[in-house]
Amino acid sequence: MGPFYPEGESAMSRPPRTVIEYRNYELPADFPIQMLSGENWRISDVPSGVLHFHNCLEIGLCESDGGFLGFRGEQRAFRAGDVTIISGDVPHTTWSDPGTASKWSYLHLDPFELVRPLFPAEALPNGELLQQAVQGHYYILSPQEYPAVQSLVRSMLAEMQQRQMDYAISVRGLFVALGVELMRITARRESARLAATIPVAPALEYINRHYMEDFPIETLARLCGMSQSHFRRVFRELLSVGPLEHLNRTRILKACSLMRMSEDSILSISGQVGFQSLSSFNRHFLAEMGTTPSQWRSAAGNNPKTSILKYRGWMTPPKD
Repeated sequence: MGPFYPEGESAMSRPPRTVIEYRNYELPADFPIQMLSGENWRISDVPSGVLHFHNCLEIGLCESDGGFLGFRGEQRAFRAGDVTIISGDVPHTTWSDPGTASKWSYLHLDPFELVRPLFPAEALPNGELLQQAVQGHYYILSPQEYPAVQSLVRSMLAEMQQRQMDYAISVRGLFVALGVELMRITARRESARLAATIPVAPALEYINRHYMEDFPIETLARLCGMSQSHFRRVFRELLSVGPLEHLNRTRILKACSLMRMSEDSILSISGQVGFQSLSSFNRHFLAEMGTTPSQWRSAAGNNPKTSILKYRGWMTPPKD
């Protein structure tokens, strides 16, 4: 993965750019949230030269020590007790203070799909503020200034850990309350920082919302303000795959969720996620998953409580 440059600029006209990696967490369609926590989630004190971004919103709770969050062109300090909220389209990295290994718990989630069983996110009064809050922004919120935020995040983590009766309903409700807090913070312009996002962020968002539809690559390039050729090059530099391959991968991952959650036929599911023929779906599924859809469904079983896929994101922190 090499550096990329805006159109009209050469490698001689600007310095090499930091390597940026894409981390994909496939979230169950019926309950699109996952927790990463425990002793494994202690962060090194060695800064990484690699920034990463996600396909989802990241909520973090620093449980011990302190350190820094690095973004493109800036770094911000954090300390024990702080809650961090980082939009999926914001490249970032984390490291601890020298001689320490800060301990973290994380939630990765799709904010709009998480609340959809309760009500459409767009039905929220002032919902445009939530849209702003979860795109292109990051927050570092101290418990002293924002005690309600920390209380809500700790409650969400506890529900995810304990998984008592109706915990999913509780988590959804807690996130609604957290979303309201974020909207208030955004409205007051407090602690919300507009970050440098990846240049293909609008395309990734469009694919995530419209993967079941047919649309030309030109649409994605136009959303990003690029020519098609430049868009394809930048996209591949950042995600290591082309836009069409990423679209088909997204469709396959969504199909896996549907196969686990529903009794719909494989033919029906292939159409629901955007494939025009069953043969095309089968071919792409085999290439991505290493098995046929029917074999995968039989092995996985129709139990949404078990894992859907091997996550492509980090399930433990990267090693030095």
